[in-house]
Amino acid sequence: MSNKLFVGNLTFSTTSSDLETLFGEHGSVVSAQVINDRDTGRSRGFGFVEMADAEAAKKAIGALDGRSVDGRNLTVNVAKERR
Repeated sequence: MSNKLFVGNLTFSTTSSDLETLFGEHGSVVSAQVINDRDTGRSRGFGFVEMADAEAAKKAIGALDGRSVDGRNLTVNVAKERR
């Protein structure tokens, strides 16, 4: 299992720091990034979090997938490789 997770359905005010804090409750976070639109600089409503190990990634998915954060239910799953 990959340690890189896709996080969807974020509010537009969620920051990379917010993601790191949220996922840090479930294991060691290597990196956390909210993806921004390159033209407007506004959040696109999703991001990626890389956990230190597969066990932490599995724990984070179990705890956060479907969880309500700022009034929105998160989608958390293993990130697909870019083609």
